[in-house]
Amino acid sequence: MPFTEPVTLRGLLVTLEPLSREHCAELEEAVRDGELWNLWYTSVPRPEGVAAEVDRRLALQDAGSMLPFVTRRVTDGRVIGMTTYMNIDSANRRVEIGSTWNAESAHGTGTNAESKLLLLRHAFETLDCIAVEFRTHWMNAQSRAAIERLGAKQDGVLRSHQMMPDGSLRDTVVYSVIASEWPMVRNGLELRLARR
Repeated sequence: MPFTEPVTLRGLLVTLEPLSREHCAELEEAVRDGELWNLWYTSVPRPEGVAAEVDRRLALQDAGSMLPFVTRRVTDGRVIGMTTYMNIDSANRRVEIGSTWNAESAHGTGTNAESKLLLLRHAFETLDCIAVEFRTHWMNAQSRAAIERLGAKQDGVLRSHQMMPDGSLRDTVVYSVIASEWPMVRNGLELRLARR
C-alpha cells in the first residue's frame, strides 16, 4: 500500500478520516475549544486560519510527503482535531506522526492515545515501517509527556531547529518507536485503553 494512499482508521473512541476541504467548518469549531493557538510553543491554527492549514496539508499530500487525517469522536460524531503522517520517507519505510492537535475538552479522554495506536498499527502492520518518529517543541511538556507515555524513546534534541511564527527558535525533541519495539508499545497502549 502506498504511504500516501488515503485510508480510514477506526477505533472504539475515534475514527481517523482522510482530511478534505469539507472538514473546514467542523475543524473551526473544534479549534475554538480551548483556543490552543494561544500557546506560543504550538502551531495550532486560529479558526480563521483553518482553511489555509487544510490547504497546506492537502498540498503536502499531493507532493507525497504527508497523509493528513481529521479525528472524529465516535460517541457524538464530532470532529475533535487533526493528525498526520508527515515527512514520509517510503524508500526507508519511515514516517513521522505529528502536526497533531485536539480540542481541549478531548484531552485526557483516551482519544489521543487511541489515535496514536491506530496510526502506529497502520504504520507497522500495513505499511511495514521500520521506525515511526514523533517530534515536539522542547517547551511543550504536555506533548513530551504524552509521547513518552506511548512508549516512544527520545533520540535527541535538535537545537535551534526551526523558526517559530513569533521569531523565536524551536529546540525540537525527537522520539521514535522502532519495529522491534512495536509489540511492547502496542500492548501498553491497548492496556491503557482497556482500563478506561
